[in-house]
Amino acid sequence: MTMKELKTKSVAELQRMAAELRASIRDGRFQLAMRQNKALAKTREARKDLARIETTLQQLS
Repeated sequence: MTMKELKTKSVAELQRMAAELRASIRDGRFQLAMRQNKALAKTREARKDLARIETTLQQLS
């Protein structure tokens, strides 16, 4: 997800996306602890997307 895409979204939608990404990161962390997660790249990308969303939310505030 790019910053251009994020800037066109509403604050409520960005907050919803952030909550979904936090849940995804949490689930990935649990799967990693139980040795079930093979796709670390997805978790890494989710963390980066969350940082982009939080940055955009900070700029909009």
